[in-house]
Amino acid sequence: MRAVVVTQPGVVGGFGVKRLPDPIPAAGQIRIKMVGAAVNPADLHIIDGRGFADDSRESWGVGLDVSGVVDMVGDAVHDFALGSPVAALTFPHAPYSAAGAAAEYVIVPAANAAPVPDEVDLLDAATVPLNALTADQLLALLGPAQGRRLLVTGAAGGVGGYAVALAALAGWSVTGLARPSDAGFLVKAGAAKTISDLEEASGYDAVLDAARLNDVALRATRDNGIYAGVFPGLEPETERGIVITSGVVIPDGRRLREIMALTSEGRLEARRAGAVPLEKAGLAYQALREGGQRGRWVLTP
Repeated sequence: MRAVVVTQPGVVGGFGVKRLPDPIPAAGQIRIKMVGAAVNPADLHIIDGRGFADDSRESWGVGLDVSGVVDMVGDAVHDFALGSPVAALTFPHAPYSAAGAAAEYVIVPAANAAPVPDEVDLLDAATVPLNALTADQLLALLGPAQGRRLLVTGAAGGVGGYAVALAALAGWSVTGLARPSDAGFLVKAGAAKTISDLEEASGYDAVLDAARLNDVALRATRDNGIYAGVFPGLEPETERGIVITSGVVIPDGRRLREIMALTSEGRLEARRAGAVPLEKAGLAYQALREGGQRGRWVLTP
């Protein structure tokens, strides 16, 4: 199979498409014939040598979101038939991975995958798992909504956009921090209020800091409130009794199934910036570096 692999982390041109053996699913696993693989900042961490680098390996795969069709199943898999459209969150460094999601074939545990409804384009579906599950799991750390006020920074980004929509569905009164040009998207997603700076922001019961503003965002949290960061170990120091938390996303096929259903109903929006084939992956990575994208670029076979 063809896959995007990094052979020289941190070196310009240190990645490209290589031929690897076709992977075979073990018991409890499925093989997905990739239709789309989203491009995320985590890919740049690998390419730049800032994440998942293991000196015992000669190369590293990239890509965490995959969509496609099931083309092989391992023993004890009963939930997915051959040809089923699915999406999943996977990790390039997982022991079951021959590469990352940016490959013609991707092995994932069946429990990590979810069906993609007919109403959701498979390329769009590739943009959903990582960002939606990250937002959902961070929101779970904040406790029940119960009419509480939530500030989401970076609210028009991948994680932030899902955080706004999922929080609004859960009953939070959501304020989204983003550029003025993104106000329409935020209101459609369910934000009760939109702001473009934090000068007068204060008193929020909780802050989900998708933009990694740290201390600046912490100041908007009320005394004894709660702050959720997106990178464990990089959170601000606590003050005023504020609870500081963060989390590492984990695959969850059951919850992803529910999120895909919400997407098919139009209650969540899957945003795609564009699509390029594996051989032109560098264009998508460069667009991600330049920033300002709304939605994720998707790699195709």
